[in-house]
Amino acid sequence: MTIRPMIMPAKFAMKTFAPLIALLAFAVALSDARPAHAEITIDITRGNVEPLPIAVTDFVGKSGAAARAGRDIAGVIAANLERSGLFKPIDPKAFIQSAGALNALPRFGDWRVINAQALVQGRTEVVSDGRLRVEFRLWDVFSEQQMIGLAYFTVPDNWRRVAHIISDSIYKRITGEDGYFDTRIVYVSEQPKDAKGVGRNRLNPFGKRLAIMDQDGENHRFLTDGTTLVLTPRFSPTLQEITYMSYFRNNPRVYIFNIDTGRQEVLGDFPGMTFAPRFSPDGKKIIMSMAKDGNSEIYVMDLRTRVVRQLTFHSAIDTSPSFSPDADQVVFNSDRGGSQQLYIMDDRGKNVRRISFGNGRYATPVWSPRGDLIAFTKLSGGRFFIGVMKPDGSGERLLAEDFKIEGPTWSPNGRVLIFYRKGRSEKDGSGGQSKLWSIDLTGHNEREIPTPMDASDPAWSPLIP
Repeated sequence: MTIRPMIMPAKFAMKTFAPLIALLAFAVALSDARPAHAEITIDITRGNVEPLPIAVTDFVGKSGAAARAGRDIAGVIAANLERSGLFKPIDPKAFIQSAGALNALPRFGDWRVINAQALVQGRTEVVSDGRLRVEFRLWDVFSEQQMIGLAYFTVPDNWRRVAHIISDSIYKRITGEDGYFDTRIVYVSEQPKDAKGVGRNRLNPFGKRLAIMDQDGENHRFLTDGTTLVLTPRFSPTLQEITYMSYFRNNPRVYIFNIDTGRQEVLGDFPGMTFAPRFSPDGKKIIMSMAKDGNSEIYVMDLRTRVVRQLTFHSAIDTSPSFSPDADQVVFNSDRGGSQQLYIMDDRGKNVRRISFGNGRYATPVWSPRGDLIAFTKLSGGRFFIGVMKPDGSGERLLAEDFKIEGPTWSPNGRVLIFYRKGRSEKDGSGGQSKLWSIDLTGHNEREIPTPMDASDPAWSPLIP
C-alpha cells in the first residue's frame, strides 16, 4: 500500500494550520534572541547509552476514526522507541499540557518540568477521498525548535505502517542512523509437540511453517501451509524476497518466494545442502554450501543465468558463507584448521585467512550491513553464545549466552541482532520452547519478540520500500 510523505516546513503548514504557524513564526523570532542550545542527539556508537526522555502525545483527530488512529499511532511510536533501548517514553499521566492544546505552539516549560528532552506531537484526519492524513512534528524541548515535520497520506488500515515510518524518522533525526522499525521478520514457526490441528505429519514431523510479522511481532501470518518441512529462510537485501530450503523426494530443494506477491519459484535441487543460500548485497547472486562426493564446499550462483561457480577447494568442511556489504569478501566457517573456526576469503575464493582464535567453536557468521562487524554463534564450555567481531578478528564481544542460542540476523541499520533461544525443560536438553529474541550491540537491551508458537531461524528484511 502506498504511503506518500510530505515535508512540513513552515510555509506548507501555514496554508493548512494558520494559527499554529503564526505562533511558530513568533517562537522562531524569540529563539533568535536566546543563547544557542546544542541540538539533542544520541551517540549510539558508545557502550551503554542512557535512554533519552521523550514525550509522545496522542495524535489529535476530530472524527472518531481519526482519533482512534491517532491514539494507536502514538502508542506504536512510543513502543518502538522504548524497545530500541535508546528512548524512555514518559508516562502520559505526567503530561501537563494536553494533546488537544498542541494546536498551538507547545508550552515548552511544561515539558521541561517533567524532564522531557524531546516531544512528538501529531494529528490525524480522514480526508474527502477516504484516505488517512497523518502529520507529526518532533520538537527539541530545551532549544524550543522543531527538528522535523512530515505528513503522510495512506489508506486507514495502514496506520500501523505509518507509525513505524514516523518512528524511523525520529530515530534517524536524533541518532543520525537509519531506523529499522518499518521492517519485517520471516522465521520458521514450529507446532508444539502436544498441539492439535494443523501441524506434524509424515513429511513435516516438526510442523514447521514459514511465518512473517512486523519487527514488533504484529501483523503475523503464515506463508506456507505446513504440508512440507521448511528450513532457514534468508531475506534479500534489496527486495521483499526470501530463499528457503525444503525437501523434495528426500533431496534439499531451494525456493525463492516473493513476500508481497506470493509468487514462488524453484531455484533448484541441491543434494548435500544443509542451509538455504544467502543473497549477495545486490540481490543478483546467492552463495551456498553443498556437499558433493562427501565434501562440503562453497559455491555462488548467478540468479539470472543460473550458472554455478565453486569458490573453495579443500578437503575440510566449508559452510555458512555470507557476503560482505561490498561483495568483495566472503566470511564462512571451516574445520580446515582442526576445529570449526571463521575464515574470510575474497569473492573468487582466494586469499583465505582465519579470523577467529578464541576458545570454542564458531558457526553461522553473518556480515553486518554496515560492514564493520561479523555476528556469529559460538559454542564453548557446553554453552552457546551470540557474539560479534571485526572483520579482521579483533574486538570479539559476546552479547548473549544460554543453553542453546543460534541464528543471528542483522537489522538493516546494523545496530540490532535477532536470534533464537531454545529453552531446556528436560535433563537431556529436550522439551524446551524456542523463541525469538533481539539484542543491540551494547548487549544491554535483550528482549523477547512474541510469536504465537515456537520460533527459530529468523531473517530480517530490508526497509520496506
